[in-house]
Amino acid sequence: MSATYRAVGWTRSKIIYDIILVAGVCLYLVAYIRLAPLIRPAEIRLDGPSHLIRAFGTCAFILLSLVLMIGPLARIDTRFLPLLYNRRHFGIITCTVAGAHILAVFDWYLAFSPLSPWIAVLVVDASFGNARGFPYLPFGAVAFVILLLLAATSHDFWLNFLSPPVWKTLHMSIYAAYALIIAHVAFGALQDARNPGLALLICAMAACVTALHLVAAKLERQRHFANIGKARADLWVEAGPLTQFNEGRGRALILESGEAVAVFRHDNQLSAISNLCAHQNGPLAEGRVHSGKVICPWHGYEYCLRNGRAPAPYSEKLATYRVKLENGIVFIHPSANAPGTDVEPVALPEGSGKP
Repeated sequence: MSATYRAVGWTRSKIIYDIILVAGVCLYLVAYIRLAPLIRPAEIRLDGPSHLIRAFGTCAFILLSLVLMIGPLARIDTRFLPLLYNRRHFGIITCTVAGAHILAVFDWYLAFSPLSPWIAVLVVDASFGNARGFPYLPFGAVAFVILLLLAATSHDFWLNFLSPPVWKTLHMSIYAAYALIIAHVAFGALQDARNPGLALLICAMAACVTALHLVAAKLERQRHFANIGKARADLWVEAGPLTQFNEGRGRALILESGEAVAVFRHDNQLSAISNLCAHQNGPLAEGRVHSGKVICPWHGYEYCLRNGRAPAPYSEKLATYRVKLENGIVFIHPSANAPGTDVEPVALPEGSGKP
């Protein structure tokens, strides 16, 4: 996070993250190029360029699968959150490897075509009526264009320019790219595969991505219904007994209106703000509290708990909510205050201590 737009706001963690990623990609490519010919049957030996194409292609597919696993893994277990912080770098490296794959294809198969390679990819094969020989190159080309678009708009400038809802909707197209890549492989390389290795890789990765999303969705649904507040006649919504609120942590509450509120216990006080980070709707209740501010677990954006404002020179503001404590029960008023409105925290009685 920075007050001005910069190409990359390098930090020690980002440098380590990228070094590990690049090293992993290099190790995979070297291992594939060196080892795959040794274990491939003699009757299906590939020429050097085709072998390189497969090395880049399988690497890009594995990377994209891992990118799609990070989100649900972080929802299932917070220990995976560090992988989420710089996921955009992961995506850009994935796009770079996919670009190497498609350039290798252009260089080997389309270098002498009278047409532009991008046009040739779409028209070189028009056997759309044949299920076995159905054109597979357009699937890969469109998937790469999507990855390139997402990489080009990954910077926060585009997030701010397009608005978070539009930007998020655009970047959800990564799932369409993933499906197109699977179709690209299914109608292409798998048609002539003589060993189950590639098919097993595709099925295993796709199954892991699907399973993790289903598990994360189930857990999120359980959390949602478990934290729906119950309104009283005077409109105040019960958030739960004070003993359920841990010092220095937040607890998410879903109002009947569908609004998500984060209630924090900090310095023996209670405060409530919107649970959705202004950056990418990150879950603030899962962030840690430091010096009266909550730090978003996704990208480190900070908000003061008493007014929902980001510290200067940042300008983000969140809605705040009134809180009260009655007979050991925490209540929230469902009417949100205007973003940035100062609300005095509720002081807890002496001796309440840590739950």
